[in-house]
Amino acid sequence: MKTIYDWLDAYGESHQNPINKKIHWICVPIIMLTLLGLLSLIEFNFAKYYKINLAGILIILAIIFYIRLSISITVGMILFSGWCVQIINTLESSYDSYELFKIYTIVFIIAWIGQFIGHKIEGKKPSFFDDLKFLLIGPAWLLSFIYKKLGIKY
Repeated sequence: MKTIYDWLDAYGESHQNPINKKIHWICVPIIMLTLLGLLSLIEFNFAKYYKINLAGILIILAIIFYIRLSISITVGMILFSGWCVQIINTLESSYDSYELFKIYTIVFIIAWIGQFIGHKIEGKKPSFFDDLKFLLIGPAWLLSFIYKKLGIKY
């Protein structure tokens, strides 16, 4: 099984160009937020008072993935996911589902265009073309830089 260091190193190989890195600092969090936003629009009701949406399911599955790699990265990703959920909840109080769908979709597409521009500049294909798990590693890779600056081990 790959370690967190193996995943981060492999992801970093196709993210060396400073412009591509800057683009990722903007686009990866936006992609995560808008993906969770889109998935939050698909809800399932259980019993009378309990509901869950696909965003919650994805967060749970991601936590299971991260916890096998690093507790501290898991904690950071839980905190970032929680922050995303707070933003989504705030947006839900101001917009209806159709408006949110349009906003999330447009911003999601623009952020992905940015990612592909970054990889064109880099001259390397996105890591997730080799393994879809790299879609979960992207945010953790950014978090690892924050942890290094703060002296937090992962």
